[in-house]
Amino acid sequence: MTLLEFANPPRASRTVWKSLEVHHKKIRPLHMRDLFAQDPSRGERFVAEAADIVLDYSKNRINDTTMGLLLQLATESGVQARIDALFRGEQVNTTERRPALHVALRAPRGASIFVDGTNVVAQVHAVLDRMSHFCHRVRNGEWKGHAGKRIRNVINIGIGGSHLGPEMACRALKYYADPAINLGFVSNADESSFVEATRELDPAETLFVVCSKTFTTSETMANANAARQWLGDALGMERNVMARHFVAVSADTAQVAKYGIEASNTFEFWDWVGGRYSLCSAVGIPLMLSIGPEKFREMLEGFHQMDGHFLATPFHRNLPVLMGLLSIWYNNFFGSQSMAVLPYDQYLDRFPAYLQQLTMESNGKHVTLIGTDVTRDTAPICWGEQGTNGQHSFHQLLHQGTRIVPCDFILFSQTLHSNRHQHDMLVANAFAQAEALAFGKTADQVKAEGTADWMVPHLVQKGNRPSNMIVAPRLTPETLGKLVALYEHSVYTQAAIWNINPFDQWGVELGKELAQTILTELESVDQRELQHDSSTNALIRRYRRFQQVDRAA
Repeated sequence: MTLLEFANPPRASRTVWKSLEVHHKKIRPLHMRDLFAQDPSRGERFVAEAADIVLDYSKNRINDTTMGLLLQLATESGVQARIDALFRGEQVNTTERRPALHVALRAPRGASIFVDGTNVVAQVHAVLDRMSHFCHRVRNGEWKGHAGKRIRNVINIGIGGSHLGPEMACRALKYYADPAINLGFVSNADESSFVEATRELDPAETLFVVCSKTFTTSETMANANAARQWLGDALGMERNVMARHFVAVSADTAQVAKYGIEASNTFEFWDWVGGRYSLCSAVGIPLMLSIGPEKFREMLEGFHQMDGHFLATPFHRNLPVLMGLLSIWYNNFFGSQSMAVLPYDQYLDRFPAYLQQLTMESNGKHVTLIGTDVTRDTAPICWGEQGTNGQHSFHQLLHQGTRIVPCDFILFSQTLHSNRHQHDMLVANAFAQAEALAFGKTADQVKAEGTADWMVPHLVQKGNRPSNMIVAPRLTPETLGKLVALYEHSVYTQAAIWNINPFDQWGVELGKELAQTILTELESVDQRELQHDSSTNALIRRYRRFQQVDRAA
């Protein structure tokens, strides 16, 4: 498929968009109370299931006409062609002229996906095998530090996708973790991040995983340098210290070697893997160290199951497509500017943060594939919190605020622990929140409780607030893979309809470039003339004055 074929969806898709606008005017005044009353079987019909993941989307402001038009939009926008191109390894990352083949990272051994004539699946499994061998050695104590001590602490140094994915997954799967390995994560340029992560650690028992696609990312390399100095101060600067306490994950092995990390300690991934899609690659080494190679491969299998579902399932039963279409419906027709992800499981406490990057870095774009301005809003703001915590903070806005915020509730029917009653209470809260958001509480219902007239308006909840309910049997490595892939492909579906590239992130580059210039100016001794705007110039001068006062003190 050529760039022009990607970039120019059929004219018919613009026609169905207008039909959706007309339909929206008709359905917007309808309340979900009425929709459920008119269609008692709605709760059984607007449900889809795949790979033991159930999506109940009945509590949305939709009817059969809505879904018919949205599915027509997906068809006429060429979503299936975009899906096929993704899985074939075509250059769907159009600005960087390369594939986005995260699906190859979880393809089974023996599968074939080619890039420039090379079967990359074979390369993927070669790296997975090396990762497995390394992780087995660390976990069983064969790999020891410079002083002969067993490795008990693993600190991941990365940022963005090299941090959010491993951290989220390690927290999500902590139930399966080896308690003998203490995991830490350092990402922020703020030195406090490194200091606090290493405060109580024995350097002789600590392994650093430095993860950077280019091995030049400024925050990552600053923290890597801090780690090298920390180890050197404690253990000396001999080469064997680096060899026993540093491993690297990068697409630029030459840059890694230049830094001084040995090839045998370097795990490669490829330029066709985007950072926020890289958890299944060597970027996942901290997770494999934590849960073991076998559980890691179970997670990959979960990813692969959802990949297969997305590729081959008709749109009306395709979970990622349905979720993507519903997001389009609220973002572009109801004008919702955000979405809330509400996992009712403590282990998924970092899942909303992970999805922030996946959603907003992927689809936060203002130009189409061919560089023209988009004519519709793209990615919603993604945010959220786990479990009942959110009910005692921002859920007030969800229920009685002036904005419509579509919500995704995520929960599991089985607890990982022994207190079934407490798990039932957790699930009951999730079901109750979705019900209250949908149906609210009318003035008549409030009055029937004997409420004084002046108080009635304060207790009314209008309802008609949409939500999805995503239910799986149990939080396992396989389930986590399915959930992450579900959202990955939902984001891709939305990008296909908006006709944008979800795999580049040029918007972050300008700030990086300016930061390098400003850093030089902050540390300059010659007080060179500043060339920024008056505000930035004044801030730099004020910072310099504060620094001079500190040094004088």
